[in-house]
Amino acid sequence: MDIKAYMHQLGIQAKQAGREISKADSIKKNKALLEIAKQLELQHDFLTSENQKDLEKGKEKGLDAALLDRLELTAPRITAMIEGLKQIAGLPDPVGEISQLSYRPSGIQVGQMRVPLGVIGIIYESRPNVTIDAAALCLKSGNACILRGGSESIHSNQAIATCITQGLEIAGLPKEIVQVVKTTDRAAVGELITLKDYVDVIVPRGGKSLIERISKQATIAVIKHLDGICHVYIDDKADINKAIAIAVNSKTHRYGVCNAMETLLIAETMAATILPLLVEKYKEAGVELRGCAKTCALISPCLAATEEDWQTEYLAPILSIKIVTNIEEAITHINHYSSAHTESIITEDYTLARRFLREVDSSSVMVNASTRFADGFEYGLGAEIGISTDKLHARGPVGLEGLTTLKYIVLGDGQIRP
Repeated sequence: MDIKAYMHQLGIQAKQAGREISKADSIKKNKALLEIAKQLELQHDFLTSENQKDLEKGKEKGLDAALLDRLELTAPRITAMIEGLKQIAGLPDPVGEISQLSYRPSGIQVGQMRVPLGVIGIIYESRPNVTIDAAALCLKSGNACILRGGSESIHSNQAIATCITQGLEIAGLPKEIVQVVKTTDRAAVGELITLKDYVDVIVPRGGKSLIERISKQATIAVIKHLDGICHVYIDDKADINKAIAIAVNSKTHRYGVCNAMETLLIAETMAATILPLLVEKYKEAGVELRGCAKTCALISPCLAATEEDWQTEYLAPILSIKIVTNIEEAITHINHYSSAHTESIITEDYTLARRFLREVDSSSVMVNASTRFADGFEYGLGAEIGISTDKLHARGPVGLEGLTTLKYIVLGDGQIRP
């Protein structure tokens, strides 16, 4: 296969399809989303059988448990994909929304209208459910997309692509609105991120090395999601039962996800009380603990944490623990080592909670809640195309609004500028 020619053709088709979907009304877009959902239901067995091919291949390649977990399409995950489509269909359509309309002294009205970005290229690894989330969000927000999943999920992604194509055709929309790259050749990524004549923005989802490579090499704007080094801080005014439940859930609910806690910070006056209780829970879950000198003096077994540990997204049953003097030291640690993804404080002190919300510089900041809630579905976005740790153009879970932009509109009645 001539990769350059193939990707160039995908770009041409996406540009043409993008014009069509940008004009489609909400009724037609919602019909397509619901038809895709129907296809996922009808082809449940086909999806799981194709996914099994990827899982078997992954095991042969020696993929670790976290990656295999990301790769698997379980019945509940397929159900969640279907539910996500239905949720997105039920969300307000942002395209064409007019805001901040006001009269100027000249008599003209000036406002802003929300419009699609155009063509979005999305590059991701492992998780095949990203294919449906990305397709659905792009479709509802009036964008065409080119999706390039990882080689480890090629069978799963192509099976999902079949469902998407059928749903689009039943709804009377061009199938090229959503194109899933069929080749596993890595050269396809290099071509996609330089298709500046056809693609308006690139969204990478995956490991740090992938995202750094794309950010450096892309000739197109990138909405990037770097690693998820997430923190939970247990304040000295925390409710112990809430703190234990949140600290355990944040780490052990799922290991191979970006919103799992990687570092636990505990106020010094709480440490002796809560750490032994937490250690028992983490032992039951098989979590390896690495801690600062004060932590290691209080609990066993506990490996001494290194500087590298505070900077590591484990995506595994490993947790770093640091005992801090107060909220100020906790915030300083977070703002230094965090990847600006998600942080949570456990406290019953409203003033301290407000300070944490204000001073922690991450895309999601929480009070008395598990970091696992940092997710487009949980935020009511229906799904997400990724979690942006940038400050421009979008930040946090990127849903429909994050896949649009604003243009100024002017309404006049014959006015001319004197």
